[in-house]
Amino acid sequence: MYIADLHIHSKYSRATSKELEPEPLYAWARRKGIGLVGTGDFTHPAWRAELRDKLAEAEEGLYTLKGAGPDAPRFVITGEISSIYKKNGKVRKVHSLILLPHLEAAETLSRRLEAIGNLHSDGRPILGLDCRDLLEITLESCPDAVFIPAHIWTPHFSLFGAFSGFDTIGECFGDLTGHIHALETGLSSDPTMICRCSALDGYTLVSNSDAHSPSKLGREANLLDTGLSYPELARAIQTGEGFHGTIEFFPEEGKYHFDGHRNCGVCLSPVEAEAAGGVCPVCGKRLTTGVLHRVEQLADRPEGYVRPDARPFESLVPLPEVIAASEGGSATGKKVGAKYEAMLAALGPEFSILREVPLEDIRAAAGPCVAEGIRRLRAGQVVRRPGYDGAYGVIELLSPAEREDLKGQVSLFGAEAPKAAKTARGRVAKPARSGEEGAAPTGGLNGAQRTAASAEEATVAVLAGPGTGKTHTLVERVVWLVEERGAKPSELTAVTFTNRAAGELRARLEGRLGKRAARAMTIGTFHAICLELLGAVPLTGPYEQRAAAAAALAELGRKGSPGAFLRAVSRHKTGADGGDDPAFALYQEKLEGKLDFDDLLLETLRQWEGGRSDRCFTHLLVDEFQDIDPLQYELMEVLQAHHRNLFVVGDPDQTIYTWRGADIRFLLEFADRFSPCKTIELKRNYRSTPQIVSVANDLISKNTIRYRKTLSTVAPSGLAVRGHHAHSSADEAAWIAERIAELHAGSLEEGRNPVDYRDITILYRAHYVTRAIEEALVKRKIPYVIYSGVQFFERSEVKDALSYLRMVCYRDDLSFMRIVNRPKRNVGEQRMRFLREFAAGQRISLLEALRRSLDDPFFRGTSAREFVQMVDRYSADASHRTVSELLARLLDESGYELALRTEGSQERLDNLAELRQSIYEYETSCGEEATLERYLTHVALFSNIDQGMERDKVRLMTVHAAKGLEFPHVFVAALNEGVFPSRKVRSREGMEEERRLAFVAMTRACKGLYLVDAEGAAQEGIPRYPSRFMLDLKPGLVEFDEPLPDSLVAEARDYYRLSDSKIAAAERLRSAPRFKVGERIRHRVFGVGSVREVDEGRRAYLVKFDDMGTMRTITFRVPLERVE
Repeated sequence: MYIADLHIHSKYSRATSKELEPEPLYAWARRKGIGLVGTGDFTHPAWRAELRDKLAEAEEGLYTLKGAGPDAPRFVITGEISSIYKKNGKVRKVHSLILLPHLEAAETLSRRLEAIGNLHSDGRPILGLDCRDLLEITLESCPDAVFIPAHIWTPHFSLFGAFSGFDTIGECFGDLTGHIHALETGLSSDPTMICRCSALDGYTLVSNSDAHSPSKLGREANLLDTGLSYPELARAIQTGEGFHGTIEFFPEEGKYHFDGHRNCGVCLSPVEAEAAGGVCPVCGKRLTTGVLHRVEQLADRPEGYVRPDARPFESLVPLPEVIAASEGGSATGKKVGAKYEAMLAALGPEFSILREVPLEDIRAAAGPCVAEGIRRLRAGQVVRRPGYDGAYGVIELLSPAEREDLKGQVSLFGAEAPKAAKTARGRVAKPARSGEEGAAPTGGLNGAQRTAASAEEATVAVLAGPGTGKTHTLVERVVWLVEERGAKPSELTAVTFTNRAAGELRARLEGRLGKRAARAMTIGTFHAICLELLGAVPLTGPYEQRAAAAAALAELGRKGSPGAFLRAVSRHKTGADGGDDPAFALYQEKLEGKLDFDDLLLETLRQWEGGRSDRCFTHLLVDEFQDIDPLQYELMEVLQAHHRNLFVVGDPDQTIYTWRGADIRFLLEFADRFSPCKTIELKRNYRSTPQIVSVANDLISKNTIRYRKTLSTVAPSGLAVRGHHAHSSADEAAWIAERIAELHAGSLEEGRNPVDYRDITILYRAHYVTRAIEEALVKRKIPYVIYSGVQFFERSEVKDALSYLRMVCYRDDLSFMRIVNRPKRNVGEQRMRFLREFAAGQRISLLEALRRSLDDPFFRGTSAREFVQMVDRYSADASHRTVSELLARLLDESGYELALRTEGSQERLDNLAELRQSIYEYETSCGEEATLERYLTHVALFSNIDQGMERDKVRLMTVHAAKGLEFPHVFVAALNEGVFPSRKVRSREGMEEERRLAFVAMTRACKGLYLVDAEGAAQEGIPRYPSRFMLDLKPGLVEFDEPLPDSLVAEARDYYRLSDSKIAAAERLRSAPRFKVGERIRHRVFGVGSVREVDEGRRAYLVKFDDMGTMRTITFRVPLERVE
């Protein structure tokens, strides 16, 4: 039996490695243990010439590298062709894999295809050729060819692709369908998924890597029990004779398993995608339909169906990924690479190690973690996070705690870790941890985790600090309930706060309980669970909600952003804001009876409070409980009311979402509200070094509204936490970039190990601070990517402002098209079309076309004349003004900045302020040379920078976006008072939330933590001071490059005291009730009413208005007048 990988590419295909040549392919096939490799790209003439030069004929139709021995890997002639054409009224994009018996056949077929399209530009050519016609030409040129539809489920380019494929094979190939005998599964599916489609019975299912670099060979492959020759290979594929089975990726690891939208980080199961209406719940754009969803659409058999005659397959993961998932680190890192090479040298080819080598030998050569990882891989005990929208999925084999435990067992006892024991129901349990008093019934838990997972009490609250394994504990609680207490999975509900977290939780439970049990559970966000409970309800998508909001504002004659209005509506519906607004009711009318996302919760609450109980949950488990809002809290109370089996996990110190309704008191007062309740603390951190944990503990200890707990850590001592006080934002950014370069070069980390860029993250409070950092990274040629945000010079408002400057300087058409109607000047698409046609006919610029058209009646009612006059005036005057003054005047006179203020777009205003700051810094550094044209040339470097396709990039993100993640090295930037903590803080509770946010930032770091601030002036012109979150730390916890001047520290502390006194005074005014029960008041919208109750706890009045049937809750901060 031999292993064959038939679908690969050469260096002549786009986006492939230059190492894809015969010699490296031969070498990697030997390392992997692959006996037969496709050549790929037979259509490319240069590749065919190279194959003729370097390969020698071996068996019939097979080749080997010249000079290689008799056991060398063989090559077979293969290639992939992309067909893009229109059929049945729809554009089709389908890829096909073709196998040929010899190079002469490749020459013949290529000559036929060259008459149709260009074969020289890409090793995988794109032809405007119907797949049926391509098949016909192939068989006419070479009757012995094997024609296989490639990766048949890939959304964009495949036979059954969701966006451009077909629903049946016959629809694609018509009268030649009988010549299709095999189908390629692709990385995001496996044979069990395809078995659900009875129309595909009888086809041989092949799997290949589609490798774009030599190291990716064998990600998927075929097991063949035939002789080595092309005729035997072809017969095996076309008849199944001698075709033993396949080696598969876990389908979740493929790039398109789930639905999703990568730019927004949205990953959804088919059910969740259907609930969202097929659009991204973040931005409203269309989701990329995943392979699982597409299979569901075409399947006529239930999930889990297995054909009796189905060929076997093995699910494996490339060895470097196994090493990384077992020991930590990056699969492409140097440490993993060194271990990979050592294992090959000691144990043989990769496939042998993954499939056959005894675990004892693996343990001796690679250590206990890798041996345990491979054991779990072979047993299918793999936690999977599905890939989506082009992002590969992630597999997990050992948690950080389990790695430490396995290493500890070797160091303590010098013996092999105990083998996994069978549980009472026969499933394999994870190895028990050492260093604890006895083994947990579910294994892999420390003492506190075990107590939580196996608590007998009905109500349990787990207060879990960062990195303490709370999700692991939640998983083991479910396992304990099912396996030890006999709970039915169908009666268990687990609530998470993101779809990504729900997918990860389900994947982990599948690894522990199996797919059937895990999928019987109800797992999801509150919204997803409510949609499942309610069934078919009319649900609005983001576009409809935004349209309804805009219509409501317009009808009331209000200006403002629909997005900001929708956030206010949500806060009102969820109980986060007691105020009311007539626009809310009007918005609801505009929805025309449909439900928005908050209505899902409200309707579920209404039905269950009304007595509905057709769905019975014996156990309710809630993750990230600190993020719950008042409406979700009410819903939780109702859903668990019957059985009162409630298990919540959270950390009050990580409550950072009060702005969307979360309340720290829900968790702090949980034990009193749901008495009797067992409360368990998880304080052992498995993520961070003692140095990082000490800083985090000291920081959060300054908060008063919290549950007192102190984290400890099992990690060894590491790098000191470093602090740096820079003299400007530019110096701060340069220092960060320099430290990153040192880390990447291996001159900072202990042991001088180079750090991959992807293991370095820069966190910040708000996106506007990234401008200087991005410039410094670009100058250093350090690749980076911004998560949940846009690179500074690519942000819409920044591009608009720069376009105003370019318009004045260059009077170019691109800038004109961008800003002529920003803000609105009534120069819409029809008038723009007129201008484009006029300009093209007269061969003049769009600005000149508009100038000549100002007296045309078509432009009456527009602000076009004012726009032209403004551009002309500042163009003539530009050389006499500084760039910063010019921009300020343009944004003011154009009305652009006023429009943003009217919308309430504070973040966009902050970005404009940061742009002005960058221009000021540029003018300061360049002096008289800081002309408008020079500045625009300078900024073009950053706005047009091409970061390429590198995946090894430094990550930039806000702290909120980093919640729930961890990174080896973390830089917390812009730690300045007024930035972090935010200048928007208006209460002591708000300041404590900012400190919790800083706590979250610091506890994302595993190995290195770097705290940075900069001098200068804030956007309001006041001096910038280091954040209290740096200066309030105990001396010695942070190692500063240079001691902070005593005068600076004293000034900063005076500023803190002044700021705190203003907050306290404002808080006293807001919190003190101005009216008593019985007094008459007037509200600007609701009119006159009487105060019926004063709730000082909620800082609100209960008011009965004369013209309203129900009483209203009005917060103290709402302006009210006393009526005498």
